[in-house]
Amino acid sequence: MVAAAAGIAAGLTERVELFLAELSSQRGLSGNTVLAYRRDLQKVAAFLADSGLREWRSLDQFLLEELLARCHEQSLDIRSQQRLLSSLRGFYDWLARRGDAAFNPARGIRLKTHKRELPRVLDADLVQQLLDAPAPDDEPEKSLWVRDRAVMELFYSSGLRLSELANATVAQLERREAHITVTGKGNKMRRVPVGRKALAAIEAWLPLRTQWCTEKSGDYLFLTPKGARFNERAIQLRLAHQGRRAGLPQHVHPHMLRHSFASHLLESSQDLRAVQELLGHADISTTQIYTHLDFQHLAAVYDKAHPRSRKGDGDK
Repeated sequence: MVAAAAGIAAGLTERVELFLAELSSQRGLSGNTVLAYRRDLQKVAAFLADSGLREWRSLDQFLLEELLARCHEQSLDIRSQQRLLSSLRGFYDWLARRGDAAFNPARGIRLKTHKRELPRVLDADLVQQLLDAPAPDDEPEKSLWVRDRAVMELFYSSGLRLSELANATVAQLERREAHITVTGKGNKMRRVPVGRKALAAIEAWLPLRTQWCTEKSGDYLFLTPKGARFNERAIQLRLAHQGRRAGLPQHVHPHMLRHSFASHLLESSQDLRAVQELLGHADISTTQIYTHLDFQHLAAVYDKAHPRSRKGDGDK
């Protein structure tokens, strides 16, 4: 029986791979996005196979609601369930165009929306404490600090995503014009400014990069001491290390610097459209979350400063 279910699932998965291949070629999705689609659709394929169903057209809203109930029982968070539904909607639209499904069972289902959490940011003083920390005295940590500081300065200066920075090349950096061109989500390219201190940190890093470079290094801007690309996971670990070394009270990660860039820039400029362009957000509603952060900061200032707001200053 287990073997039969596995055989059914394999048959269902064939359609998934065709869909993902077409989606990747037409929309230029990142590897992580394709992987997320595949995980979601394979989860549904396994559910159909366990139910003895051999075709995607067999999934209806009642079965889909049963699957979502199982996901809830397995503590799959609401965000992941929403992503699964989104994957299914796109997949069933594709199946319908091919004549492999008569309707889209995911179209009529809406989950309770979750309260969007505000991103965590560092205030300007903590960013300065992180970026202006003294270099270590000993090697190889001193060399690693030169690279890590350039990475952190670029994150905070230009608001890059982790994948954008990890895949950035020397050719994409225009030092004279003080900007960098990166490839973001959906293979969309954008050009963003690079600040004076970030450029100085990169200039300090480039001679060391030349020493670390090997035949296999390619043109990646940031490398490991062995000449490999400084990949996403390694960047996360090093930023956490530098945050601890600088004595910061919170865990430092790449997106925290991106969020800090957006929050501080919006607070100073009040130009939401400009921040949207710099971050590479397709939808301005994604950028608008930083307006809530800005108000949160203003509210905190008000609570501390206004004589009729402070605790204990009630009417008498």
